[in-house]
Amino acid sequence: MSGTWKQNTFTKLAGIELPIVLGAFGGASSTALVAAVSNAGGLGSFGLYGIGPDAIAQTAADIRAKTTAPFLFNLWLPHDEAAGAAASTDTAVTAADEYARAVEPLAPYFAELGVPLPPQPDRYLIPFDEQIDATIEARPAALSFVYGVPDAALVERCHGAGIRVVGTATTVAEAVALDAVGVDAIIATGFEAAGHRVSFLEPAEDSLVGTIALVPRVVDAVRVPVIAAGGIADGRGVAAALALGASAAQLGTAFLACDESAANPPHRAALWEQSQAEAAHTVDETVLTRVFSGRLARGIPNRMSRELSLGDVGPFPVQGWLTGYLKREAAATGNRDFTSLWAGQGAPLIRHRTAAALVEAITHDVDAILN
Repeated sequence: MSGTWKQNTFTKLAGIELPIVLGAFGGASSTALVAAVSNAGGLGSFGLYGIGPDAIAQTAADIRAKTTAPFLFNLWLPHDEAAGAAASTDTAVTAADEYARAVEPLAPYFAELGVPLPPQPDRYLIPFDEQIDATIEARPAALSFVYGVPDAALVERCHGAGIRVVGTATTVAEAVALDAVGVDAIIATGFEAAGHRVSFLEPAEDSLVGTIALVPRVVDAVRVPVIAAGGIADGRGVAAALALGASAAQLGTAFLACDESAANPPHRAALWEQSQAEAAHTVDETVLTRVFSGRLARGIPNRMSRELSLGDVGPFPVQGWLTGYLKREAAATGNRDFTSLWAGQGAPLIRHRTAAALVEAITHDVDAILN
């Protein structure tokens, strides 16, 4: 493996030089970071959550102005988390009732920040049909999906446009379901990963498999290349992923801390404090919470995640739409109490300020380990 780790089935499929993939951040992706990773030989990725058709087209144009290398877009599939812990079981609850219930526990935070309570919107999300049409028109080299299985017709449509399709699994069963519809690669994401737990066959709380256990099982269960994700932040993690049978490793938190990412200042500062805590051998932690979106996600705890209980959390996407107002105000004022501080369990391993430096260090370390 030592002489061939840089090229394998997945790198050839994606047209990249290194089996290193940038995690696609919903809300914290930047075209500068995508281009930096792709220009360094990896696969830059951009999360399109909450972005409409015009912005998708502009994002693709902005990336192509910065790099001629392949890049990946990511979309959230429509997913009804009816079995999730935050979902309402009362079928008589109206949309207005649901909204009012979600607003009530958040109202004191709005008041504290001086942000008016927003009225209930006509819609919370950009319809998937609008996003997918624009995404296929933009023709990224690859398109990944979370929260479900794209139907075979959609996979065929992407293939017809020259787009590789990547699914995302948190369990072996999810990986098998993705393999069955003809995706080109599967991201096996362990519970150590930052941000949302994208489980779809079972509730996220019942799908918490660690990366080191998940990856080889998925590799054994599917026919396509597997990308390992979750807790990987340096060359040691990448080498371990390859040794487990993965064809590539996806890094999120380590790239999120880089200068090119769109992480807001409080978020970036919190990530680097994790690194400093590791250097000083002090306690550091991340937690799984539904507070910021209504869906389970991993991040650094703060006042809001500590004070609100599961009973205070509205369903997705209502909760995420409401807390978005708090996040924007908190980010603008440098207040980390009311913004999501997504981070994986590998956050204490953060060491590099630029994407190029991180990719270079990973390449050097994997070379040394596998040689």
